[in-house]
Amino acid sequence: MSETPIELELQLSIQPTSQPEPERGLQPPPLFQLPHPTQHPSENQQENQLQSDIQLSESNPEHQANPVWIHHRRLFLIFLGLSLYAATLVFFYYMSQNNQTGIVTPCVSPACEWASARLSLSEDPFTQPCDYFLFTCRSERFSPDSWGRQSGQGVPGHPQSQKEKSVWAERTVQNKTKEDKGLSKEKTQDRKAVLLYYLREILESNNRSGSSAVQKARRFYYSCLDTQSIDTAGAEPFLTLIQKLGGWAVSGQWNHTDFNSTLSLLMRDYATFPFFNVYVGKDPNEIARGMARRYIQIDQPDLLIPIEWNSKTQKSQAKAETLRTFLASCQRYLELLEVPTSSNIIHRSLFLSLSSQLAVAAAPLHYRLTQGQLHQRMSIKELQSQAPAIDWLGCLQAVFHPLPLTEDDHVLLHNLHYIVQMSPIIERWLNKHELSTSGPLHTYMVLNLLHTLMPALDSRFSKTAKNLSVALGNTEEQVVPRWKHCILETERGFDSVFTHLLNERTAHKEAEEIIQNIFSSFKSKLHEMDWTDQTSFQFVMKKVQSLIPRLWTTKEILSEAELDLLFSKVTISKHSFFFNYVQLLSLWQKRLSKLLSEQTDVADVLSLTPVLQDNELLFPMGMFAPPLFHPTYPRAMNYAVMGFLIAKDILHLLLPDIYSQSEMVHTVGECVWDHYLTVTEKVSRGRTLFLSAAQQQEVWVQYSALQIALQAYHQSLKNHPNDTSISGFSYTHLFLSSFSQVNCASDPYHDLMPLEPSFLITVICAKSNLCPRNLQCPSKTQQHLLQKC
Repeated sequence: MSETPIELELQLSIQPTSQPEPERGLQPPPLFQLPHPTQHPSENQQENQLQSDIQLSESNPEHQANPVWIHHRRLFLIFLGLSLYAATLVFFYYMSQNNQTGIVTPCVSPACEWASARLSLSEDPFTQPCDYFLFTCRSERFSPDSWGRQSGQGVPGHPQSQKEKSVWAERTVQNKTKEDKGLSKEKTQDRKAVLLYYLREILESNNRSGSSAVQKARRFYYSCLDTQSIDTAGAEPFLTLIQKLGGWAVSGQWNHTDFNSTLSLLMRDYATFPFFNVYVGKDPNEIARGMARRYIQIDQPDLLIPIEWNSKTQKSQAKAETLRTFLASCQRYLELLEVPTSSNIIHRSLFLSLSSQLAVAAAPLHYRLTQGQLHQRMSIKELQSQAPAIDWLGCLQAVFHPLPLTEDDHVLLHNLHYIVQMSPIIERWLNKHELSTSGPLHTYMVLNLLHTLMPALDSRFSKTAKNLSVALGNTEEQVVPRWKHCILETERGFDSVFTHLLNERTAHKEAEEIIQNIFSSFKSKLHEMDWTDQTSFQFVMKKVQSLIPRLWTTKEILSEAELDLLFSKVTISKHSFFFNYVQLLSLWQKRLSKLLSEQTDVADVLSLTPVLQDNELLFPMGMFAPPLFHPTYPRAMNYAVMGFLIAKDILHLLLPDIYSQSEMVHTVGECVWDHYLTVTEKVSRGRTLFLSAAQQQEVWVQYSALQIALQAYHQSLKNHPNDTSISGFSYTHLFLSSFSQVNCASDPYHDLMPLEPSFLITVICAKSNLCPRNLQCPSKTQQHLLQKC
């Protein structure tokens, strides 16, 4: 519209001096557009009335006698009315435009205050466009070392209610100095780290109310953190447990317990599987036919002895130098268990010999897969005839108590060759009379139990295991912070408590809304793509239209009363982590029975990516943990980060269908890459100019995910115009600035991303009027050649 001087004056008068910059891309809807003054019907009516008054005054003698100033007053009043009316329209127009462009109520929640501080200390892509986007996912800025240091700063949690506000303030004050040092460099962390930080905040909160089950989970967590008490206890808790199990020949006190009885006990109460692994899973052959029944799965064990696969002989073997290192670690374990030197040598040798014999029959997964050795079905009765040394029915009944297993129930084998070879090895060692007093099989089971319980023992044991790993060349293992280790251990036994706590704190309505809006925008994106033919488009759309996206909340979320009943027999000690850990193993085993008996899919509390189940697209609650998502954030922030991640997950799930039916994956991926090469001037530097097919896919996925999230956000503004903001940013500015916080480590596909995701803002803004400012750099003379992708 054309602006008159009056309109320009009104525009200046109604806009505050500290307002954010307007966005060029969000134009006011037609309802608020000002029409031309001469075309307004009210103005025409008033003009006609004016003409009638003039005509009447000319024909009426009384009017002719009136002074001239009366006519001027009437004209002045009419003009004043017209001006006020126009000013009102202009005022409402600019107010509506301001609502569209981000002059909104600031968000002042504790979560927004933290987000505002974090955003203000980060580089703004619209103030430093020439330098900010030139990093790649493999640059030093995102090397494992630097990323580890940044992650180590910690992410403060966000309160979900007024009760936690004091906790927030207290923690913010305590950690302010440390956080300020790393806040300016810290980017949005990978989703697993974010969720673990959030669970840590919940467990460490000052809120001591809640169910007894929740308090037991907290006490377990804190007992895990108490490394001083753990180290002080030393090996004594383990040695006491061995005496309860019938003693040990190494110590000179052993009551010659029955082999299968001891094995069943270890499997049932201590989740220890020395000779074979047992877990629960589905049969992929039945999944293909639409069936989802679960079966007991029997696999080769996690061997303690280090072995290598010989591709020529197609057998496992151990090298002499690795065996020497392994023997040294065994000796150290026995020393820590206060085994006399005279017994140490004998039992070490027997343990090494038995371990080597079992290892020869084992094979790596890739070999077993090529040989068709996975998911071989047979009944427990048939398995008993194949490997008679093990009491299969008795052992499995112990593990899955109280389920009524019979010998006719079927199990799935993943290395039948190993199981068949294992049985005669065990029989030979059982029948060696000269070894009856030394009990090598019992020692083998005890040392496997030691490795199971090692996380609950003092640091000397774990240090010995780490030294062995380093000696064998495993130098890539990162040190896991103690709190993170304790969170993972607590979840193993108290997963239902964690699910309850997450369910209490998840903003279900807001999460469901963003899921539905992103999925709707995703479907719109499919309509905009170029497809091979109409049949291909209909094939993909039929599959997409059949999907029902929703937050993954199952009937398994227990109430506080149900949780208290479930954990009523669990006793947690404040200062004995070993005692607590033994109970955890028993709880963990009960989860296997539950999985097998209920035959229903239970949401994994630590799951972070959506899954397809039949026609449902399920999004775990753990995805919506602060600071990636918060119900009090401006929607611009939630859509920029969580909306982008949701869209990216959906695209990855359905990528095979889209990639095979549309050329846009290749075309758009190359277009974005051309932008990157042009802006960074890498064409002239002789850098790599081509992307692999996998890299093209990932670039397309992330660029499309950004477009989908931005479209969904604009649609939400259209449906619900009100939004809050932080840092004085307008809507789209806040969206894009928040998105710039997402980094390469936010998903498992980051290795395929050849550029930092925030560079995609440059591509969005290249030929778009959505961005609040121009991102072109004067030094980049080639930027005028950029095309819209």
